[in-house]
Order: sequence, then structure tokens, then C-alpha cells
Amino acid sequence: MGKTKPPVLISRKSGATWGPGKNAWQGRLRELEAKQNAMVETIREFAEIESPSDDKAACDRMGEFLARKFEALGGTVRFHPAEKYGNNLQVDFPGRDAVKPVLLIGHFDTVYPIGTLATMLCRATNGRLYGPGVLDMKSGIAMMLFAIEALRAWHGELPRPVTVFLVSDEEVGSYSSRAITMDLAKKSAGVLVLEPAAERRAVKTARKGVGEYRLSVKGVASHAGLDPGKAHSAIVEMARQITAIWKMNDVRQGVSANPGVIRGGTRTNVVAAEAVVEIDVRIKKAQQAKALDRKLRSLKPVDKLCKLTLEGGINRMPMERTEGVVALYEKARAIAAQIDWKLEEAAVGGGSDGNFTAGIGVPTLDGMGGDGEGAHAVHEHIVVSELPKRTLLLAGMIESV
Repeated sequence: MGKTKPPVLISRKSGATWGPGKNAWQGRLRELEAKQNAMVETIREFAEIESPSDDKAACDRMGEFLARKFEALGGTVRFHPAEKYGNNLQVDFPGRDAVKPVLLIGHFDTVYPIGTLATMLCRATNGRLYGPGVLDMKSGIAMMLFAIEALRAWHGELPRPVTVFLVSDEEVGSYSSRAITMDLAKKSAGVLVLEPAAERRAVKTARKGVGEYRLSVKGVASHAGLDPGKAHSAIVEMARQITAIWKMNDVRQGVSANPGVIRGGTRTNVVAAEAVVEIDVRIKKAQQAKALDRKLRSLKPVDKLCKLTLEGGINRMPMERTEGVVALYEKARAIAAQIDWKLEEAAVGGGSDGNFTAGIGVPTLDGMGGDGEGAHAVHEHIVVSELPKRTLLLAGMIESV
């Protein structure tokens, strides 16, 4: 395959176009379309190595397998050990130009327990590939591999350094990997997140911040029949607190507080001494974090003989649509236009590790991975025909960031 000149992006406002021209981009797309079946088989291979977040041995098997794949493309592999979760995988690729690397981030853990493949088969049908984790986000990892391979074919070497960082605990909060992700981002020119696309194949230019809180109520137990008047029910007090928490929701401002899991009591004939509620919170803007946290921490018991204890906080600050994010989106839109794709952008409620990188001011574009539906569900799948064009977009962004 002959070399082609790397594209040089000129501002969309100037009316100029990309260096190699539309025909070159169309040619690149045809080359990747010829590899579509290979992409599908790679994703299937990844999906059939089960890697639930809470199974360190399984995640480590997945990480080692991926390391060999990236090593075969010329990457230098480094594992960051994690005690509870799988070891996190960093791969560094040298580049022709002495510039800051582009950071590609994602995760190889999934929400499905070992054994899921017995009932949720990995299968291709009607232009879709189904299976646990194919959308979220093993297709994104495969796209990284094929984009890097394509860039090396087009240029003989990568046009600039690339760092790949794949974590093993994203689905459970990224506690072992967050600091590493942020450190790598600070050394990078920009971050591309290979999480799944939004609706209408859009990339993600904004994400809500995410937090988890745990409110405990301690009351006074008694026999429900013999001494009900001596009791101070933790469950009744919790019901009052949940009502107060629900009033903190402000849909128009993008703030939500959802008491999602409740536990309390021991048996029906005992007035409950303890109750716990787990609360998911979402915020649209960083400044909303302190206000919501303050409201939660200001909760007071209605029954003065009950005691409240609040734990937790915001884990991921919002990914806001900053100038740096918009600049990356404009570059992506210009690349997509070369293959007659009107690339849209979206703001979504879920969080990702892109929240960490955008939160420290590093330009970040999310939703660069596979297109499909059903993340975390039995019908999880990707649209096979979208893989080549999304891989082309990733390769073009690596060149241009």
C-alpha cells in the first residue's frame, strides 16, 4: 500500500478543505471496508474472553490478550498493577513528529458475570454483531487496533506518538485507574474516548457528572406488637428522607438525585432499627456539585431520636462543552464530511473516564467507539457497517489533534 500525505485541517470557517482531498479519504474508507470482516472477528474474539469488573483473574486474562495484540503493532506495553481489580494496560507508540501524543482511552471490563456467554451468544445476524460487551466497549478497542494499523500502512510509521490506556474498572468507578488516566491526559495534546456512539451515530461533546451517596438511618427497635410506642422506626424516617431527596431533582437544570436501592429492617414484627438508601446523582455543570452535596449533607432527622449518616460524593465531574471540546468536534466533523457523513454531536447523562480528562481542561472527544444499542442489556449489539467509517474517523483524528 502506497503512502499518502497526512491531512492538514484548515478552519471550516475559512472554507478550505483537507490536504489529501476527498478522493483520498474515500480511498482510505474503501481500504477499511475491505477489513470489515476482520474487525468483526476481532471484536467477537474480545467478547468471547469474559471480563467482568469484579473478577481480577478474568480481567487480567483480557488485559494480557490485548497487550499481545498492541505489541504486535509495535507498541510498548506497560501494566499498572491493581490489587482488587484487573491490572490497567498502557501502550505507547512512537511517532514521526516530536509532538505530544494523542491519548486513546477505554476499558475492557464489562458488567456481565462469568458464564453469560452460555445464554447470550456472540453472533452476527442481519448486519449486527451481538454479544456481551461488544458495544460497551470491546468494539472501541478493536477500532483502536485497526486505526493504528491503517495509519502505519498509510505513512510507514505513525505520524505522531499515540498512547493507549485501557482500564479494568470503569464500570465500577475507575478507582484504581483514575489518577493514571488524568496523569496521562496532562501529557497529551488531546483525548479520544472510544466509548460507544450516542444516538444517530453522534460523538459526545458533553456528559453529566456522576456521584454516589449512601444515607444510613439508625433508629430504635422494639416489638411491633408489644411495644410499638417505644420505637423510632428507621424505615419511617428513611421514607421522610427519601421524599426530601426526591425534591432535589431539577430536570430543567440537569440535576438528578435518585434513591435507587433501599435496605432496612429484619422482620415484620420488629420496628426497624436501621435502614440504608443508595443514591445516584447527576449534574450538568461543575458548579452544581457543591450545591447538591451541601443539600444532601444538610438533611436532618424529622424524628430527633433517629441518627443520619451520609457517605459518598461526586466521582466524576461533568464533561462540559468547552472550547477545546468543540475544536475537536469541528475537526471530526470536517473529516466525516470527506466521506459524506454529517457527524452530529450529543450531550448524554452517563459518565465515562472522559469526564476525568475533560474535567482537568484537556480537550476530549467522547463517543468515538462503536455504534449500536443495548449496552449492559441482553440485546447489546453493534452495527457492523459503521465500523469502517468510525475507524477512519479515529485514524483521521489521531493525525489531526
